[in-house]
Amino acid sequence: MDALSEDGRDGITLIALIGSVFSPYYAWARRRGESEPRDHCALNVALYGADARRWTMTERGRPALHQTAERLDIGPSTVYWNGDALVIAVDEIAVPVPSRVRGQVRVYPAAITRRDFALDPAGRHRWWPIAPVARVEVAFERPALRWVGTGYFDMNSGSEPLEQGFNRWDWSRADLEGETAILYDTQARTGQETQLALRIDSKGGIDPFAAPPRTPLPTSRIWRIARGTRCEQGFLARIDRTLEDTPFYARSVVRTRLLTREVTAMHESLNLKRFASGWVQSLLPFRMPRVVW
Repeated sequence: MDALSEDGRDGITLIALIGSVFSPYYAWARRRGESEPRDHCALNVALYGADARRWTMTERGRPALHQTAERLDIGPSTVYWNGDALVIAVDEIAVPVPSRVRGQVRVYPAAITRRDFALDPAGRHRWWPIAPVARVEVAFERPALRWVGTGYFDMNSGSEPLEQGFNRWDWSRADLEGETAILYDTQARTGQETQLALRIDSKGGIDPFAAPPRTPLPTSRIWRIARGTRCEQGFLARIDRTLEDTPFYARSVVRTRLLTREVTAMHESLNLKRFASGWVQSLLPFRMPRVVW
């Protein structure tokens, strides 16, 4: 799930993971022939802003996981439905400098979609834009942070590890004032590319549109992650802010032009060849500690 405040100064991204796809512990367990995803679950919280920047992603084992049809508990944090709101109650410890991250995010979907999409030619990986248009209320005690803005949440699923299916992908979501535009560009391990361009309205109606030409963006400054997006002719897409610059992944705020309007988009670039390398796997525990309870 991602969300931006209405003035754009602060942002929050939360991802609830069951069977953490980016977990080095899960990857090591699979190599040993152990593949129980419920032993590798985490709630990832990333806060961005001048006064509040935090990262939490503590992996926990199966004893810390409790699930029902309407509630998900991962250690001390909880995700549950309360009326028409999805509530994310966060109680985590940030890394690498330990500090408490505690608060609540309430997501009010305008509509729930019922359609998912294949991300690879073989259909082994699928993506569901569950609530592409939503209103978000953020209220954190630690750090002290409150705002209201627009948001989104989705789900990825697959029958094989991501690094077995893909070389890379770029994804972005742009708010269109009551609608949203989503772009997905993937490259499979075979080299074959899949491209999605969707316009989704506040009632959940999904309208594919002809994506404008692909254009490169500057590589990330520290780890040189390649980035790209789509942009209509006559406008130059640009990076507004780089939020995450890691050995295999970059998250950015991008300015581009889609559907005849200039938009601000949350953008993600993922390099799965890098992710699968041994040196990157050895670095991940610094951002993703693990406890079993």
